[in-house]
Amino acid sequence: MSSKTKIVVLRMKELIYTGIFVALGILLILLLVYMFSPKDGTKATADASGVYVPGVYTSSIMLSGSAIDVAVTVSADEIESIQLVNVSEAVETMYPLMEPALDSLAEQICATQSLEGLTYASENQYTSQVLIDAVSRALDKAAVPTEEE
Repeated sequence: MSSKTKIVVLRMKELIYTGIFVALGILLILLLVYMFSPKDGTKATADASGVYVPGVYTSSIMLSGSAIDVAVTVSADEIESIQLVNVSEAVETMYPLMEPALDSLAEQICATQSLEGLTYASENQYTSQVLIDAVSRALDKAAVPTEEE
């Protein structure tokens, strides 16, 4: 039986470089896992004591082919303001009751912090319902996510 002996020559310099690169690769992977792993103290859970995530939330209404945005500004615990944005002059002319109806509703909503029990004039009934629906959609966006979501 003839066995040929193979001799492998490794240089110490190559071993050191390889070890350094392997250590840097492992360190990089650990750093990426740490950076992108979900944390328990995220902003949504930090504001869990509040009702809303603070910010400005919008909901669109389509009127005569034009989009009107209802912007709702909320803090962690309350609705601060409600206003119409991106209203064209044509829409203001076609729907003159839109702005006064929203002002009346916004005053009531900010005072009671609720969409329940709002009062509006009978001539503004449908306009008010459209605005209340838009405000409700914006507040749904602002709500603090629960554990089930």
